[in-house]
Amino acid sequence: MKRLSWFNVTALTLGFAFLYLPMIILIVYSFNESRLVTVWAGFSTKWYGTLLQDQEFLDAAWVTVQVAFLSSTIATVLGTMAAHVIINAGRFPGRTLFSGMIYAPLVMPEVITGLSLLLLFIGLNIDRGIMTVVLAHTTFAMCYVSVVVSSRLATFDTALEEAARDLGATPFQAFRLVTLPIILPAVISGWLLAFTLSLDDLVIASFTTGPGATTLPIKIFSAVRLGVSPQINALSTLMIVVVTIGVITASLVTKRNAVRRAEEERAGAASA
Repeated sequence: MKRLSWFNVTALTLGFAFLYLPMIILIVYSFNESRLVTVWAGFSTKWYGTLLQDQEFLDAAWVTVQVAFLSSTIATVLGTMAAHVIINAGRFPGRTLFSGMIYAPLVMPEVITGLSLLLLFIGLNIDRGIMTVVLAHTTFAMCYVSVVVSSRLATFDTALEEAARDLGATPFQAFRLVTLPIILPAVISGWLLAFTLSLDDLVIASFTTGPGATTLPIKIFSAVRLGVSPQINALSTLMIVVVTIGVITASLVTKRNAVRRAEEERAGAASA
């Protein structure tokens, strides 16, 4: 077994410190008694209670969850369909243009995307609100879903779907009963990625939002411009906890599924 050198240990330590030390400081100061975030005045949880009583933050959090759920669901459906066309439809007129339009938001600056969508909504005389933010997030999240699902479809054995077609299944039935269960982990990963991107977005949402549709990142950004408060630290700590629980849960589920598949393969090999 190769031992770590002092250089590798130092680089690893500095890397983890750069990534996680600011988060640790934020969490510690979320329990600060003082309103001044740079002055420690004792341990207290009062800022969490104040946060839970702040209706503006609660409303912004609810809007953010609504937008993230709706946009990620729509983006997953459209992105999966687009990936299926790109990988399995073969060569067709306009395929290169279609692929480029799907992947364009990956490299497009968010300012340009937000501004173009704003001009579109103004041109169509659409009142900005929750639905315009949902449409905007769907637009840029769909390409990420398409990339994730395409990578799985590229290694998918199309003979399985063709066998279902030979047995009398329609194209939709073959996709729903054969292809979709196999690529489902990639579809779920795409949904989670789209959900996370929507939760984190600030620039595009700031262009396409309207009265009564303030998302949590916009609310936090507006509050921080007036000065960082322990209440913001408490909110950030809660978000870190939620993300950590989600990552740990996903890791445990993935590990359990891998162990179960390995056991099934061993059982199948033993029976054969």
